[in-house]
Amino acid sequence: MARKINYKKNGKEYFRVTVSIGRDSNGKLIRKEFYGKSKKEAENKRDEYLSGIKNGLNIDFSNCEFGKTFFNWLFEVMKVKVKPSSFQKYEGIYRNYLKDTQIYGIKLKELKTLQLQRHYNNLFKNGKSSNSIKTLNKLLKTFFNYTIDEGYILKNPCLKIAIPGANELKQKHKEIEIFTDGEIYKLRTETRDSRLHALILMALGTGLRQGELLALTWDDIDMGNKEVTVNKSIKRVKIINADGTYEYKFLVQTPKTKNSIRNVPIPSSLTPVLKSHARKQLLEKVKAGPAYNENNLVFPNIFGNPTSVKNLFKSYKSLLKKVEIKHKKFHSLRHTYATKLFEKGVSLKTVQILLGHSDISITADIYTHVMPKEKINAVEKLNDLFG
Repeated sequence: MARKINYKKNGKEYFRVTVSIGRDSNGKLIRKEFYGKSKKEAENKRDEYLSGIKNGLNIDFSNCEFGKTFFNWLFEVMKVKVKPSSFQKYEGIYRNYLKDTQIYGIKLKELKTLQLQRHYNNLFKNGKSSNSIKTLNKLLKTFFNYTIDEGYILKNPCLKIAIPGANELKQKHKEIEIFTDGEIYKLRTETRDSRLHALILMALGTGLRQGELLALTWDDIDMGNKEVTVNKSIKRVKIINADGTYEYKFLVQTPKTKNSIRNVPIPSSLTPVLKSHARKQLLEKVKAGPAYNENNLVFPNIFGNPTSVKNLFKSYKSLLKKVEIKHKKFHSLRHTYATKLFEKGVSLKTVQILLGHSDISITADIYTHVMPKEKINAVEKLNDLFG
């Protein structure tokens, strides 16, 4: 029996069915065509499409490719919704984990959990970390929730994904580095001639993050009440355009979370350090003359501009080497601050507030290494019951 066809295109034969899906702004009927090798195949495609529309899908859902839709969502929705620093992170995820991959050109309606799982597994096999894949999955969850709201798909394919290597990640405890008492003494006494002296001691004495320290202005420091107000953070951010062009800018942003906006006490011993730092800064202004830009920053570069993190870390590394301290990340100053508070009996909740963590579980998870000692000390306080 001959195959029934009613349409030819590019020398190939098809069966075509059409259906009206509404009217345009001028009242003209909008018609959609479906093709198949047979009448039944074309009608099945039509019925599947109409079923999707009936269930709330967008009339264009069948034509949307995953990659192009993600790109448009990223640059048209997320770019105006999140901080530039967050967008820089998301754009990097798109460029390194999604662009030019095997899932990029798949139609949204055809992208299944198994295909994403296979993509994640391949990323892991090729050396990508579980944490990176977990971050990718979190971003894709947000994207697919958006496409559900817009009527392109009915179900989020990320919900039942297994992150490869996640079990090993849970078992592996992340060790943190802190400065010993001897190293802290060296930082106090052997770095006085360094421009980083006040910055390092401020980090040790307040636990502020690097971006929070570099964003501090003198208005944020209340010498009389020995308190610093944390309400902003500074970061050099890559501003990326949809055409791939970009530029770097220093941006002052609100801190990491709403809990990061806080007032932190300054140890009394830091007051003279800050006053001495202010005097040295005044001399730098005089020396720089018209080249100095007054931004009222507490820790600017020698011309008053925001300090480059790259230059900071380079100078910090050299300083540690000079005073013969084994290199530790700048963030270790913050870890040292928190650890010393725990060792002196400060409660977990208070440390959480001082650090600006959004949740107490974050503080507890990071400083697990201190907890056993604290538990022993707590139990020791019950000795008088048995004396």
